[in-house]
Amino acid sequence: MHDMPEKIDSKFRYVLLAATRAEQLMLGAQTKLAKPEKPTSAAMREVMEELVEWDYGPRPEPVATEPQEDDVIEDAGLEG
Repeated sequence: MHDMPEKIDSKFRYVLLAATRAEQLMLGAQTKLAKPEKPTSAAMREVMEELVEWDYGPRPEPVATEPQEDDVIEDAGLEG
């Protein structure tokens, strides 16, 4: 890949953004490009040219889990 926009931190995120945008285009969203292209090509260009807005969203809350029976180490009768 060439130079990615600063806000995109990895190739993985780029692929996720482009795939999501391509799906929107295939479902009828209008492209933000002047010249029509195939949905996947248009999505990749829109992401690279920072024509689509996106955000990481809210930080997920940590989930507290209770120890499971299998997680508890039982006394095996060893004396130390």
